[in-house]
Amino acid sequence: MLQNNAQLKSLIDKLWQNFWEGGIANPLTAIEQITYLIFMKRLDELEAKRERDAEWTGEKYISRFKGKFKVPGSGESIDKNELRWSVFKHKPADEMLMHVQMKVFPFLKDLNGETSPFTKHMANAVFIMPKAALLVSAIKIVEDIFKEIEKDATEGGQAFQDIQGDVYEMLLSEIATSGKNGQFRTPRHIIKLMAELVAPQLGQHIADPACGTGGFLLGAYQYILTDLVRKKDSARLQKDEDGFERAAISAVLTQKVKNILDQSFTGYDIDTTMVRLGLMNMMMHGIDEPKIDYKDTLSKSYNEDSRFDIVMANPPFTGNIDKGDINEGLKLPTTKTELLFVERIFNMLKMGGTAAVIVPSGVIQNSGKAFEAARKLIIEKAELKAVIAVPSGVFKPYAGVSTAILIFTKGGETTNVWFYNMQADGYTLDDKRNKIAESDLPDIVQRYKVRDAKKDTNRKLKYFMVPKKEIVENKYDLNLSTYKEEVYEEVVYEKPNKILKKLSDIEQSINNGINELTQLTK
Repeated sequence: MLQNNAQLKSLIDKLWQNFWEGGIANPLTAIEQITYLIFMKRLDELEAKRERDAEWTGEKYISRFKGKFKVPGSGESIDKNELRWSVFKHKPADEMLMHVQMKVFPFLKDLNGETSPFTKHMANAVFIMPKAALLVSAIKIVEDIFKEIEKDATEGGQAFQDIQGDVYEMLLSEIATSGKNGQFRTPRHIIKLMAELVAPQLGQHIADPACGTGGFLLGAYQYILTDLVRKKDSARLQKDEDGFERAAISAVLTQKVKNILDQSFTGYDIDTTMVRLGLMNMMMHGIDEPKIDYKDTLSKSYNEDSRFDIVMANPPFTGNIDKGDINEGLKLPTTKTELLFVERIFNMLKMGGTAAVIVPSGVIQNSGKAFEAARKLIIEKAELKAVIAVPSGVFKPYAGVSTAILIFTKGGETTNVWFYNMQADGYTLDDKRNKIAESDLPDIVQRYKVRDAKKDTNRKLKYFMVPKKEIVENKYDLNLSTYKEEVYEEVVYEKPNKILKKLSDIEQSINNGINELTQLTK
């Protein structure tokens, strides 16, 4: 897949280097500016495809590049076609820089109209390009990146809006893995795993209360589309590099489906840059009107409880919130964000809604009052379906924390909890995170779907069921090692007299050697 494409990685590294040498040293500023360029390119391609599709089917389609655009502050009106990537990239360097700064970028900022979240959060965005030469070189590299994408795309893959999106994910991965920013990004294959476990369906409302760049929302989006293909023509499914079924979705992404999907995803974040990147990430994957907003979901300003069918999240692990700022609906006796987010996610769910959330190991085993109360909440007021222990190396190289994935359904009744000890995720658990053959992820999905309290009783295996009664007796401890039965192999040693005889023989051999050397030197 693209993550293992050396040429693509080289181009992205070159793009980073050009921005650094061009005077944009702040990594988040660089990723924003790179994103704007990729977004301009992607927008042109998406519109061109929609225009071709409309011409082919005879349906009416009004392109975003149709008509006139009134340039802010100048009174000038310009043909929107002049704002396309495929047009302005041919302009002379200095003229192109002015054109993009003064006309193309203002057009992008107002793309979805005055009332859209995108326009709202792009209001203070600035296109920073110190020199025309940097813009020219960046455009050339982005063009080369898209050419490389064409080589890597499978037949029909372009319709999935996933190929260019993969490049964007690589950019985000690049800034994270090289330590260029402090964002805690969830690996894509872990997002896929969690989407498989909660299995979101078309028409459900899906949310992430700390969404960053929208990875979980996109994971749910791509699962839904693949599932539609599975139901329509399963022969078109193929296994991806992580062992999950994927498919090109051109046949299922009808206008009706698209309209439903546009209303299906909601994300919040407290970082304005992440909100902008998340909005563009969703749009580059084909969600035209994404609903990602700037909001602290733990604060008093949040009031979206009991609204969502699915919540998928990897909320911030370390930190505290001022007690006076905590939302009145959060009752846990704590200011720790990792605990408050568990309660927030529970509250966000409709009755019958399901969550998949990554939590640090402290949440599942710490004996503190608030920690126990958080676990009690999801066991007594929900059906806690699964606890999947995740090895600490999964989040390397930018975090070495030990974590677990919790799956729970609000309003259900916990009778037994399924535990799985993930030991391999398909990548080495060191800082390099190279791809390897060993992976528990497909096994987790398969065994989760057929879990059975009567059959999954062998606690010597990687997976087993634990009755709720036993968990309650252990103060709601959800640490897998509390319940796992360790297997010890008996080691048989030789009798002491035999060992002593061998040591004596070795000593005698050494002494003989010393004597021979002494004789030779005389």
